[in-house]
Amino acid sequence: MAIAYFGRRYVLSASHRLHADSLSEEENRAAYGKCNNPHGHGHNYVVEVLVGGEVDGNTGMVVNMATLDEAVQTAVLERFDHTNLNFDPLFVNQVPTTENLTKAVFDVLKEALPAGELEYVRVEETENNFFQYQGQ
Repeated sequence: MAIAYFGRRYVLSASHRLHADSLSEEENRAAYGKCNNPHGHGHNYVVEVLVGGEVDGNTGMVVNMATLDEAVQTAVLERFDHTNLNFDPLFVNQVPTTENLTKAVFDVLKEALPAGELEYVRVEETENNFFQYQGQ
């Protein structure tokens, strides 16, 4: 069995405030700095998805690109794009750091993928910061 990988990139814009209710105001400022701004701040995140699996003998593909696009559009972009992440139910009990966003994207996309195995999700927060999650 030959395993191949297909990766695709998407962009979503979202805002968040990094603030933990379990920490004092001083501890939040020390932990999150300017990202603790009460008004929040935003990012243009680049989300990279890698799917792996056996190459289909009929189509020659691991997963159809249009099918992957539809899954990402429905499960990820419609949910997170142009939102304040603090108000998403996934972040009610956790700080919407990019680490937690990367895991959330992986989890919702894994449920939505019709074919192939989700290998990892990588999220670029800035040109210098990126985060990757490969599941449990």
